[in-house]
Order: sequence, then structure tokens, then C-alpha cells
Amino acid sequence: MLDTFPLIAFAATVDGERACQFYRRVLGLTLVSEDEYAIVFCANGLELRLQKVQRLDPRPHTVLGWSVTGIHEVVGDLQARGVVFERYGFLDQDGAGVWTAPSGARVAWFNDPDGNVLSLTEAADSK
Repeated sequence: MLDTFPLIAFAATVDGERACQFYRRVLGLTLVSEDEYAIVFCANGLELRLQKVQRLDPRPHTVLGWSVTGIHEVVGDLQARGVVFERYGFLDQDGAGVWTAPSGARVAWFNDPDGNVLSLTEAADSK
């Protein structure tokens, strides 16, 4: 039933101004609106709502991710904008922080200013 309706992605922030700058200037998302409750972005046709909250305990897992092609180029572009990619001791990541999953997909993780874990994934068949 819900497969006929658009999906809305949610994340949270304790500092709306800082988050807005990061998602707009660093990630390049289009700002749609902002009010006292949320900041809304367009992410390639999907709505991303950053809820403004008083307290946030970021989850230790990915909350938002992008499917990309040319993951190393995207990682390099984001690094040039100041993004630091996460290193996990339990994964065999390459020099750029990209992990190759058993499926052949490649994944890299980074945090937004609130500590939300974000990811980039390149499908195995898009190499």
C-alpha cells in the first residue's frame, strides 16, 4: 500500500543553523523550508526533514545513506569540503576509508555535525 507514496527521510539536530550549513554547503542539498520544528531539504526528489530537538543521542549506525557511482570520487569531493570519513577497526577499509562488502558493494561512512552516521554506497554492479 505505501509503495505508491513518496518516502520522507528523517534525522535530528540540536543546532539547526550548523546542520543547515552542513547539509546545504557541504552535501549540496537544496533547502526547501525551515521553521521552528524542522529543516526540510530536497535530496534528489526525496524529502529530508531534520527535526530540531533539544537533546540528541546519535545512533551508532547509519541513519541516512546515498547510493553513488564513483565512490572514491565522491569521497574525495567531500573530503575537499572538510568531511572526515570514519575508520572502523573491525572492517578492512582502503586508504580512503572505503570498505568492500562481501557482495562487492563499496561503502564509506561519515558523521554530520550532530554525530548522525551517514553513508555512501556504490553497488557492486556500478563499478
